[in-house]
Amino acid sequence: QVQLQESGPGLVKPSQTLSLTCTVSGGSISTNYYAWNWIRQSPGKGLEWMGVIAYDGSTYYSPSLKTRTSISRDTSKKQFSLQLSSVSPEDTAVYYCAIRVATSYPYWGQGTQVTVSS
Repeated sequence: QVQLQESGPGLVKPSQTLSLTCTVSGGSISTNYYAWNWIRQSPGKGLEWMGVIAYDGSTYYSPSLKTRTSISRDTSKKQFSLQLSSVSPEDTAVYYCAIRVATSYPYWGQGTQVTVSS
């Protein structure tokens, strides 16, 4: 059973870079039918897909966040990471890592609250 766990600071100051890590257990980060995603949910809003890193390391980002988002991975540690630069209070959200298999998302982390505030 694949399990995901997000980690990172819960409080980030405006204009700084938010950095989160997702640690994978029970599965391979290089499995070629998995895509590794970051998704967030701001207060009172729906889920927002941020970006993905595929099994071959290629990345794709939401157009609205593309200029500020970077996703990377460390296969030796079974981790993939999110960096979001130049954050503002509008980036306050619960951040999730999730695996997409075909068109569904069967595996999710529990989510981590990140607040952007001075």
